[in-house]
Amino acid sequence: MKQIKEASHAIAEAVKMSKPAVIAAYPITPQTHIVERLSDFAADGEIESEYVRVESEFAAISACLGASATGTRSYTATCSQGLALMNEVLFIVSGMRLPVCMTVVNRALSAPISIWNDHQDSISARDVGWIQMYAETSQECYDLTLMQFKISEDHRVLTPSMVCLDGFTLSHVYEPVDIPSQKEVDSFLPRYVPYHCVLDPEQPMTLGPIGFPSEYMELRKSQVDAMEGSVKVIEEVYRGFNESFPIQIKNSRPEEYFHIEEYRTEDADVVLIAMGSVCGTIKSAIDELRKKGEKVGLLKLITYRPFPRDALKNALKDVAKVAVLEKAVSPGGDGPIYCEMASLFYDMENKPDMRNFIIGLGGRDIRLNHVKKIYGMMKEDKGEKQEWIF
Repeated sequence: MKQIKEASHAIAEAVKMSKPAVIAAYPITPQTHIVERLSDFAADGEIESEYVRVESEFAAISACLGASATGTRSYTATCSQGLALMNEVLFIVSGMRLPVCMTVVNRALSAPISIWNDHQDSISARDVGWIQMYAETSQECYDLTLMQFKISEDHRVLTPSMVCLDGFTLSHVYEPVDIPSQKEVDSFLPRYVPYHCVLDPEQPMTLGPIGFPSEYMELRKSQVDAMEGSVKVIEEVYRGFNESFPIQIKNSRPEEYFHIEEYRTEDADVVLIAMGSVCGTIKSAIDELRKKGEKVGLLKLITYRPFPRDALKNALKDVAKVAVLEKAVSPGGDGPIYCEMASLFYDMENKPDMRNFIIGLGGRDIRLNHVKKIYGMMKEDKGEKQEWIF
């Protein structure tokens, strides 16, 4: 059923329909609308979840860890400094192979204090062992939230996940969202059945004990193998979602979910790579440039962890020029996505000309003319390897 919803409320609806046993809630701008709406659901008796009001983001992720360790579905949401405060426990959750699910409403990190959007918070957490997926629209926020539970809880994966969306730019925007029935969601996402041993007072045990040097590397290797293996599982879940929920709203989401979405790349000489809501602006700029005969396209990253190497290589094998647009920086180094793309092309015979463009930090507007400027610089071979677009 089509509804006009704020993206944050669409996420809350997806969480409600996913029926987590525990929701740990702590407000932080611009994530607050998600847990506020879930609080409404809990107060009105629309969900049976244990809604836990915690005293910090560290406590929120710790509550989810404990809940998941007892074999139940758990959820939380945060952003920015809140995600940074969770950092210690993020490693513990992934190391214990607990399928906790979280929403990250991307917001710039302090200092200086900023409540506006960029991707520095979730990009800074790229190495904590969590699956990461990035949404462009409200519909994708809803869809990916349903899918993340199915992906994380798959017995071949058992890895926590975060769905990331741009703060304010997307989280507070009202768009049409197609909401399926609870029966349809239940069919797609059945009740969670834990695979491994769980905490039980009747059978005391220790989870997450000390890892001696003789075992630690093997345990970390198994974690890495699970993340790499999740590539195929994510594809299965995307495919199953496409079959279960056909597109109802034109342009509300990709024609079908995959790790990447290609937009007008079939004959493109220049391909722009980006994640999140900025892709909508890029698509509009590409449409205008195409009307003028320019051969330019977009490759949108949906799955960022695990990094979809094969999909990217196949999509870009015949492209002459690649521009990586990203809302995060690595002081003293190149952009995080750019570095991974450079590694991807290392063993390719015909490497594309690739450059890095830093955009939109701290909520700076990204406009059509900025995208066109980037395309012009790529087409005319102007600028440095890394350019900041103000």
